[in-house]
Amino acid sequence: MQTENLYNVLPATSRSVNYVALRYSDFPQEIVDLGVNDGSRHRYMIVFQYGSAVLFNIPDDEIEKYLDIVKKHATGLLPEMRKDDYAVVEKPLLMTWMEGGPDYLVLKNLDADGIRIIGSVLGQSVALDYYVRQVDDMVKEFTDINRGMEKTGTFTMQRKKLFQLVGKANSNMADVIIKLGLFDRSEIAWRNANYAQILEYLREEYELTQRFGSLDFKLKFVEHNIHFLQEVLQNRRSDLLEWCIIILLTIENLISIYEIVQDSALIPS
Repeated sequence: MQTENLYNVLPATSRSVNYVALRYSDFPQEIVDLGVNDGSRHRYMIVFQYGSAVLFNIPDDEIEKYLDIVKKHATGLLPEMRKDDYAVVEKPLLMTWMEGGPDYLVLKNLDADGIRIIGSVLGQSVALDYYVRQVDDMVKEFTDINRGMEKTGTFTMQRKKLFQLVGKANSNMADVIIKLGLFDRSEIAWRNANYAQILEYLREEYELTQRFGSLDFKLKFVEHNIHFLQEVLQNRRSDLLEWCIIILLTIENLISIYEIVQDSALIPS
């Protein structure tokens, strides 16, 4: 993606490599090269490896055009796109560095690093919503199993299906921690207190820590159910093996008795 959009790529200002930042302008390229910096004429797109794309200053009727750039390099597209809207306003005469409100943020100055910081939180929020729904589906599946056990006293599930749920639960947690970098330290925010203020405000606004805590709690519920069902399946397997041994021993005894009877019949009186 960087190679095909080389003239639009914003040079990285940190060692983070899980995203590419692109800037598009209504100015001709030769004007941009002269250093013209009219933010209102610039459009930005931050694309993260885990699947989120954050668009700044792009009209609604042009969104699909920019998303098509991403789709060319994407795999495993979801059947339903998850999205969120957030307003960011630049106000040079603002007395403080930033002011926040419900679903909007006012900044004294919005530059490329500010866009990267805001984009990172928005991207994580949308992706986290996807993983929460994945885990919610697993919770629902185990809830249905438990209700069935409450009525019938048993359950039916193949070991393969259970192992698939184990893998799904583990991969979801790994993706949230590793791919999303939910707890990774931002170099941009570390170097500049103003960006750190934006980062902390948005993380609190989108309740990333609380939502991760809820996700972790649900995964612990899933893990507990998986452990319980594994024990039940293991006991069933042990019971089956015991019955097989009993049946084999019974067959062996019957054969022995039959041979004894046959030998007794052949002894002359």
